[in-house]
Amino acid sequence: MEQFIEFIGNNGVLAGVFLLLLVFLAHDILGAYFSGIKSIGPAVATGLINHESAVVLDVRENAEFSSGHILNAIHIPFSSIQTQLKKLEKFREKPIIVSCRSGSRSNSVCKQLRKEGFEHLYNLQGGVLAWESSNLPLTKK
Repeated sequence: MEQFIEFIGNNGVLAGVFLLLLVFLAHDILGAYFSGIKSIGPAVATGLINHESAVVLDVRENAEFSSGHILNAIHIPFSSIQTQLKKLEKFREKPIIVSCRSGSRSNSVCKQLRKEGFEHLYNLQGGVLAWESSNLPLTKK
């Protein structure tokens, strides 16, 4: 224990940075846990789509969406999600899987939808890239 205290005393900046990173990591993990938003992989998403009639919301921009998307996905670009929330009202009681390219924009949209009262929200972990990596189909129609 003495060596630990001596190390911190000699490396205050390093210890401070480590502590700061630890706080950010804990915030990220606990924030996701308490937010009620679940991150799911493509296999679980497929199960929700097939067995619980989950709706897929694709929040990528127009060019990304037209290059290939999950079949029957509703497209609302990230940049206009606030102005187009009415499109989702009829799906309020259904599970909604939010997807983007890699999973970061979709997580942000899940938080916005949670604030608007949507309850059954899922973030597609890894986004459309993970979907493609799992050899699941995309459509351009």
